[in-house]
Amino acid sequence: MKNLNLDSKELYFLPLGGSEQFGVNFNLYAHKGQWLAIDFGIGFADERYPGIDILLPDPQFLEDRRDDLAGLVVTHAHEDHVGALPYLWPRLKCPIWCTPFTASVLRRKFSESPECRDAVITEVNAGDKVKAGPFTMHFVHVAHSIPDTVAVVVETKAGRILHSGDWNLDPSPVINGPTDEKSIKEFGDRGIMAYIGDSTNAGVPGRSGSESDVEKGLTALFGEIEGRIAVTMFASNIGRLRSICRAARAHGRHVALVGRSLHSMSASARDCGYLGDVPPFLDFEDIDDLPPEKIVLAVTGSQGEARAALARIARGDYEGIKFRRGDTVVFSARPIPGNEAHINEVCNNLVDAGVRVVSWHSTHHKIHVSGHPCQDELADMYHWARPALVIPVHGERANLEAQADFARSCQIENVIVPRNGSVIRLSGRPEIVGEVETGLLAVEQRRVLPSDHVAIVERRKLQYTGTIHVTIVLDRRGDLAAPPQVSTMGLFDPDDKKDARVIADMKIECEDILEDLSRDQRASDTLVQEEVRIGMRRYINGLLNMKPKTTVHIVRI
Repeated sequence: MKNLNLDSKELYFLPLGGSEQFGVNFNLYAHKGQWLAIDFGIGFADERYPGIDILLPDPQFLEDRRDDLAGLVVTHAHEDHVGALPYLWPRLKCPIWCTPFTASVLRRKFSESPECRDAVITEVNAGDKVKAGPFTMHFVHVAHSIPDTVAVVVETKAGRILHSGDWNLDPSPVINGPTDEKSIKEFGDRGIMAYIGDSTNAGVPGRSGSESDVEKGLTALFGEIEGRIAVTMFASNIGRLRSICRAARAHGRHVALVGRSLHSMSASARDCGYLGDVPPFLDFEDIDDLPPEKIVLAVTGSQGEARAALARIARGDYEGIKFRRGDTVVFSARPIPGNEAHINEVCNNLVDAGVRVVSWHSTHHKIHVSGHPCQDELADMYHWARPALVIPVHGERANLEAQADFARSCQIENVIVPRNGSVIRLSGRPEIVGEVETGLLAVEQRRVLPSDHVAIVERRKLQYTGTIHVTIVLDRRGDLAAPPQVSTMGLFDPDDKKDARVIADMKIECEDILEDLSRDQRASDTLVQEEVRIGMRRYINGLLNMKPKTTVHIVRI
């Protein structure tokens, strides 16, 4: 990777994350021997990563070129675009540019990471222009489900590209204004070599809708509910939080926040003046002082996250709040693909407690709109920017291919679908000119590991195959000094008579294996361990068609 040869006169694009999955967005541009990074986000782990909640893009490629890194731009404050910085900025130590709300969120994160406290964060606003090395960055306001979101026009001597970040064409957002059509058209008139952008809803016809309609829908829905209301949504969706507050006020209800991330995001929003017309939130300890019909709880955990407030309340283990019959929980968010099972588990726990659940698709009221563009919005963007090339990013393979197909249907001259690690020349004749190694890092409670670390691989095996541990005690002659001891996990119940018989047979099998070894062979701990290990795995495989993780401990007396 260190010997990647690029023509310094050309402009290149290299996605290191986010171009084959949702999350871990991490994009690079190269020109004149320097690099510009855009976004550095997290992803969420699934069952393939036992004990892991968060995944990060591996920055090794860029770390090897840190001296040539002009800086990093963050388009907005969603975790999948900014969340990796507190973990990995110390490996890059580069300047950061972002808008005021994003900067506020990022500074709160950095305040909890001592290694990040010397980071230089420069605030920019839509309409600003910043030069870093050979790159001139123009920041263009776009509507999205979080304040102060920008697209970035990156201008170089080799050409000009539009990196959209996340966006939609909400005609009447409740925070910030609509996407800046005028500026995008002006850059289109000057020539956009490539549009590199959001593929989340590329297969969805029509338009994403407006947050103003959600406010109306929530207001109407709240008017139909008599008891206590809890609304779960993305904590970063400050426009949605404002809509919840206005809908609550319309019915004489007070809003309380439940969940750390909601408190943090709302504090940044107030700092930036985005909740100026929203009254102070109800203190947590005052919730029980008001009757249920006067309460709305804004709760984290719309994606079924096990540690988030909603899942914990639904399980009955959140101190201070218990859902009860007559309460209503409103899901004002759509599931991120892959989270459906977790959300269903939370919903089942709620229903079991007698709680009414209202999802975005189970009511005729509009209680959620996407922050990402559907096909009619993509068509408008292509018309405004008139790019010669479209490169879909931000999505799984199906999403990228959907945008590629749609771009071709809109008569876009060139379309390139990347993979993470694709090195794409944008100037001259656009094409993929190479591949670099990419990877993921896994976040544990107190350390960050490669996602393919042996500890994670072994955990994955253990959750499917169980374990066997054998202790062999040998004397100086290599004879058994005590019966072999066998313990298992995930295979048998030692209190069950049939299973206990199997474990007894395994001990006999160990004795038989040792008897078949010569005295010289029994003098080698390594040989004895390997023969017993293989024998135990073979025995269980024949019995259960499983190959458990097997360890053998030799004790000599």
